[in-house]
Amino acid sequence: MEDRTMDFGFVFMGDCHIHPEVKYAEDHGFSHAWLYDTQMLGSEVYTALALCADRTSTIKLGPGVTNPASRIAPLSACAMATLNSLAPGRAIMGIGTGNTTRRTMGMPAARVAELEDHVRVCRDLFAGEMTDYSEGERHRKIKFLNPDVGFINVADKIPIYISASGPRVARLAGRIADGMILFGAVSPSIVKWLVGQARQGAQDAGRDPDDLYVLSMTAFYLTDSDEQIETRAVREAVGPMVASSSNIFALSCRTDPSVLPADLRDELMAFADVYREPNEPVETRHLKLYSGYLQHLKDEHESLMTKKIIQATTLTGTKREVIGMIEAMRDAGVDQVAIQPIGETRFVVDQVANQIMPHFN
Repeated sequence: MEDRTMDFGFVFMGDCHIHPEVKYAEDHGFSHAWLYDTQMLGSEVYTALALCADRTSTIKLGPGVTNPASRIAPLSACAMATLNSLAPGRAIMGIGTGNTTRRTMGMPAARVAELEDHVRVCRDLFAGEMTDYSEGERHRKIKFLNPDVGFINVADKIPIYISASGPRVARLAGRIADGMILFGAVSPSIVKWLVGQARQGAQDAGRDPDDLYVLSMTAFYLTDSDEQIETRAVREAVGPMVASSSNIFALSCRTDPSVLPADLRDELMAFADVYREPNEPVETRHLKLYSGYLQHLKDEHESLMTKKIIQATTLTGTKREVIGMIEAMRDAGVDQVAIQPIGETRFVVDQVANQIMPHFN
């Protein structure tokens, strides 16, 4: 019989009051909990994760995802090692360039080189090693000075997963990370494209591509029939997630759209300018631009919400359709589906635990 195993994670807002919901997900069989790290939209993520660690016992925990611009690398490493002390062996560092986090402040995402160096410093500190650290023209050697006192835990491994929405960062994930995080990658063509890039990066670095763990964070919405998908109600529910992930794919490949999967290239590139800068002063325009981000479907986005793009970037459809989508994701190289709830958290936990997870586990 074919192996149908799939890990199931759950994505939560970075919310200091979310720990009861994380415990509920743990009790219903979810293996991972990921909290957004977006300081202008939610709580400070490591504060929230510490509370989750204290209230849970088995579920793996991590930021989904942090970035190299919000904190210096030694602080990121200390935060993760502290979480690992509270939840030994359950801490995973998810990190990317900070598209949303940075843009909500009107700032650009971090450069790929900054991401790579941040990961290098954290990796060395997690290994208990001395490492090179620089600020401007100052170059110093640093290490954790009290690793055995109990303040932090670097004895249990802290895996690092890199978030990728384009080929360059996917190859970086393959070269240096333990795992890769995809956002809104449901279509097998998107998954195969990015997984292929990551595997190439691993091969180039002399690593085994099969060792890379791949997860996809995506919205989940069950319908009673496939005809419902293009209704206004469904578009309003999943549209913000579709627009966000499609926009990030488009921006990641804007200089060369030809690298996008051919079957979705036009649909994804149509989202390149969906977050147009309003006619506001440059100092404040981002405040209006990101008002209601991931919460409300903008009227000008509705015409782009076809069944094809909705099902390429979210798990939206009937129970049978969604199970088929997850099977296709698994066959394309995904090890974990991380559910972004549309609606009340516990209702979605129950839906996935009762209707979807038994088919795979």
